[in-house]
Amino acid sequence: MPDQNFEDSFLKFCKLKKFDINDQQIEVINLFDRFINSEKNFFNYLFKNRKKLCFYLHGNVGVGKTMLLNFIYDNLKIKKLRLHFNEFMINFHDFRHEKDDDNSIRTFVKNLKSKYDLLYLDEFQVTNIVDAMILGKLFEIIFSQNIKIIITTNTKLNDLYKDGLQREKFLPFISVIRRSSIQKELLLNDDYRQLNKEQAIRIFYPLNEKVAFKINKIFRELTRNKKQEKKIITTKGRNLEITNFFNGVTRFNFSDLCDVNLGAEDYINIAQTCNHVFIEEIPNFDDENSNQQLRFITLVDIFYEKKISLTLSLADNITNLNSSKKHFETFKRTVSRIYEMTKVN
Repeated sequence: MPDQNFEDSFLKFCKLKKFDINDQQIEVINLFDRFINSEKNFFNYLFKNRKKLCFYLHGNVGVGKTMLLNFIYDNLKIKKLRLHFNEFMINFHDFRHEKDDDNSIRTFVKNLKSKYDLLYLDEFQVTNIVDAMILGKLFEIIFSQNIKIIITTNTKLNDLYKDGLQREKFLPFISVIRRSSIQKELLLNDDYRQLNKEQAIRIFYPLNEKVAFKINKIFRELTRNKKQEKKIITTKGRNLEITNFFNGVTRFNFSDLCDVNLGAEDYINIAQTCNHVFIEEIPNFDDENSNQQLRFITLVDIFYEKKISLTLSLADNITNLNSSKKHFETFKRTVSRIYEMTKVN
């Protein structure tokens, strides 16, 4: 890292990018500086002599968590890996499926240790029981190998997998993280992604002929003089056919992506093929279609990570779109990200 001084480098970075600077961000920067250099100073004594191997940064949507830790990560001169949490778990489950033995978790971690000293897991969230039941053991072994982990999440540690199925089997993970982590909340009043709402965005509503005409017009403009192709995206034996593909620009109905049995791996593969995705007829959400909403949340998270541009048609203004009770808090992040992903440059 540059002169081991994150704060000075961050101030220069913000000035160059014309970002606002606030005390909360500086506090996070300095806390992380002590965390990553804990073996070289007396930082451990501040935390009861227990070595901390995880930096757990949480906060509301759009407060700059990812921006902040991306800067830190880019300036770390150690063996490191940055992955969206979904991708990390996909890699883990794929590895275990191939190995299919009792030592697969230890072998997975041993392979990590041979390549990396630090993992950065962005957008940490637990939504299924398979992950919930295995995370405690996985992270315990990771920490036993002295691998440091950076986590960003919208969720406080004690609220992870809240009301999830058989949550008691997830509690050992919370204990492991609590013992091994520095927890910090990034508190800001503004959602940076929504500050420039007056900027033109590619969000259209309600679902009527006028909106359909606008969507068709934009799609024709973006695909003019581009050759139409048909793409087949295959994920673990599942085939997704894309008929409206024009050199990275493609078009889906919401039901094509979220009413069917698709998941994070499918969306990752779409993002590797496309750079601008139209998604039409996004409905209001409620408890009846919460599974479809969760797929949409996952899709937006992955497309955001992969820097995919979006054009959307919705049942209502994005700020008025309803949510299921189960995903109400998580959906705030989705709405925030959609503002950024639909901006007209």
